[in-house]
Amino acid sequence: MSGATEYAEVWSAALPYLRARKNDVHVPIAYRFAEKLLEAHPEANREVVLVGVLMHDLGWAVVDQEAIYRDGFGDNALQSDVKRRHELEGAVLARELLPPLGFDAGTVDHIARIIDGHDTRAEAISLEDQLVKDADKIWRFSVTGVSVVSDWFKLTPAHYADRLETKVLEKLFTDEARRLAREALAQSRDLLKLDVLR
Repeated sequence: MSGATEYAEVWSAALPYLRARKNDVHVPIAYRFAEKLLEAHPEANREVVLVGVLMHDLGWAVVDQEAIYRDGFGDNALQSDVKRRHELEGAVLARELLPPLGFDAGTVDHIARIIDGHDTRAEAISLEDQLVKDADKIWRFSVTGVSVVSDWFKLTPAHYADRLETKVLEKLFTDEARRLAREALAQSRDLLKLDVLR
């Protein structure tokens, strides 16, 4: 039997916004990868990283749901208005939801600044931002991530796994993230039989 969920009050506040774009699946998996990254980076602010990952995609719930899949994926996805809009809306939501839960202004500001640019900003503003960005990307390498996101890009799981290896792996910031991503991708390739199911 496991103990109480860490940041349960934040999870509860986020819940209405986690039903968009499979974020009720994506965010818990990314959160677990963030916990693993924090084990390798104990110098990082744990609260900023975990709450940042938990809230980073809430903005998807308040943007045009059809535009998410029409404009949010593909070769020019990072330049799409919908991608940027979800970051801006997510930062607003973090600034609204966190203070009533007892988070101080400095922590809220750091989390909101991470959310505002977690997909479209190539550089990181802090170690915590690196870890949030990495956890957000590593989930894609998991069996669930490959299965879900390959549909969003209209690719087979095998072709999406190849894309992860050639285009996403190099964008990870930390050595631990690259190790976790490679490990997850190897497991995904094995479990999904991607050597034959091309």
